[in-house]
Amino acid sequence: MSFIPRSILRTIEKFQQTLDPNAEVKVIEEFRASRLQTISSVRFLLLLIVVPLLINQLSRNFLIAPLIEKFWNSQELNIFLNCSQEEKVLAELKRFEQSVYFEARIGKVTTFSDELVQKKIKKKAIALVAENKIKSINAVTNIFTDILTAITLIILILTGKQQLSILMSFAGDITYSLSDSAKAFLIILFTDIFVGFHSPYGWQIVIESTFQHYGLPENKNLASLFIATVPVIMDTVFKYWIFRYLNRSSPSAVATYRNMNE
Repeated sequence: MSFIPRSILRTIEKFQQTLDPNAEVKVIEEFRASRLQTISSVRFLLLLIVVPLLINQLSRNFLIAPLIEKFWNSQELNIFLNCSQEEKVLAELKRFEQSVYFEARIGKVTTFSDELVQKKIKKKAIALVAENKIKSINAVTNIFTDILTAITLIILILTGKQQLSILMSFAGDITYSLSDSAKAFLIILFTDIFVGFHSPYGWQIVIESTFQHYGLPENKNLASLFIATVPVIMDTVFKYWIFRYLNRSSPSAVATYRNMNE
C-alpha cells in the first residue's frame, strides 16, 4: 500500500522505461516471452482437453463397454440399478395400459379384447426392459470411463507442473488485463449463473443429470443439501477473491462492479 495513487506510479514507471536506452531490446524480449507463454499455454490447454476426451471415447467404445455388456449378458443380473428406475418403468407401463383402454373406449381400436391388451402390454414391457437394460449398462460404463478419464487428467497435471504454472500465469494475465467494465460484466455474469437467485434451478438440473449419468437413485435430501451449501461456499470464496486480490490490483473494476450490481 502506498500514499501515492497507483495510476501516478504507473505513469512514472512508463516514463522511466521510455528514457531507458535499452527499452527497445526489453520490449522485444518481453514480446518473445509473451509469445512463448501463449503458445505453451494454448498447447497445454489443448492437451488437457483432447487427451482425456480421446481416452474416454476409446476406452468406452473398444474396452469398457464391450466387457461390461458381455459380463452383463452372461450373468443373471438385475435389470434396474436402483428402485427409482423400476418405479419410473412401472409408472410408464401403467400409463401405457391406460392409454390402450382409452383408445379402445373412443373406438380407435376396432378389435378389442383382453388378450389383445395383454399382448400390447407385454410387448411394451419387453421394450422397456431392453431400454433400461441398455441404460444400466451405460451407467456402469460411465463410472469406469469417467474414473479412467480423471486418472488421465491427474497424470497430465502432475507431469506438466511447469506448463500448468505457465497456463495459470497466462490466465491471470488475461483476466487482469481486461477493462474495468469487462471485469465487472464477467463477475456479475459468473455470480448470477452459479450463486445468483436463479442458480438453484440450474444446480438441480446438474445434480439430476449426474444421478442419471451414473445410474444413482434420486436423493432429494442430498440435492437440497448440496444446493444449500455449495453455492454459499462459492459465493464466499468469490467475495474473498474480490476483497483480497481484485480490490488491490483493480479497485476501479470493483467500484464498477458495485455500481452495476446496485
